[in-house]
Amino acid sequence: MEPIKGLLYSIKSIALHGSIVRTIIYTLGHVLIAITCNWLITGADWGLATLDALIEPLINSIWYFTLDYFWTTRERI
Repeated sequence: MEPIKGLLYSIKSIALHGSIVRTIIYTLGHVLIAITCNWLITGADWGLATLDALIEPLINSIWYFTLDYFWTTRERI
């Protein structure tokens, strides 16, 4: 029982103080909110809403990387 208490304490400590854990929790919440909004607004089924909630941020990431790349390469000139 002691090892389990120690593990739970460690997880709780990381969750309360770790940026990466908060980031993961935020991201999961963001995806769930996006799925729900897509489902409610468009009437799409859960599968399509989930697919959109996962693909759209990936496309935005590519867009951001491209924008940032061109921005920083032009800034040096």
